[in-house]
Amino acid sequence: MTATGIRMTADELLRLPDNGMRHELIRGELHEMPPAGGEHGYVGGRAQFRLGLYLHQHPEVGGALFAAETGFRLARDPDTVRAPDVAYISEARLPQARVRGYPDIAPDLAVEVVSPNDTAPEVQNKVADWLLAGTSLVWVLYPSTRTVTVHRPDAPALRLGTDDMLDGGSVLPGFSCTVRELF
Repeated sequence: MTATGIRMTADELLRLPDNGMRHELIRGELHEMPPAGGEHGYVGGRAQFRLGLYLHQHPEVGGALFAAETGFRLARDPDTVRAPDVAYISEARLPQARVRGYPDIAPDLAVEVVSPNDTAPEVQNKVADWLLAGTSLVWVLYPSTRTVTVHRPDAPALRLGTDDMLDGGSVLPGFSCTVRELF
């Protein structure tokens, strides 16, 4: 992710012409990211598939998944707009998320797939932004090590290996899969 030095608001970001780069707004500063690579897209797609299958099989849970690059406004003045690789919003909060611009809510679950060019501080800052904004569960998927780190507010991070079970906790009760299934 590259800081551009360009300052703007979320509304200005929404009107930004498509230049082939992915963008996030971090405390009012525009950041650019190259398009995701094949492994990143594959892992993100598998996570979205597993979650979508769970929601299809458990309609009582409700809610919806949001595709990669859906921006969520996490803060104002200065604005922060983050875009997870997969997001889940509960049924009760869905009307707040299905808006024309950036929803002014944090997803209940944010899934981040780490790319080779992501730095540890960038990943940590993104997780912190999600948790501070109210996200209940963050999964960080590391394709290079085939591990997942699970983050929850007020709980230590939990690192899972390929044979460990990943679960949805109170956000997606009953969801589980082995970490291996995501890679």
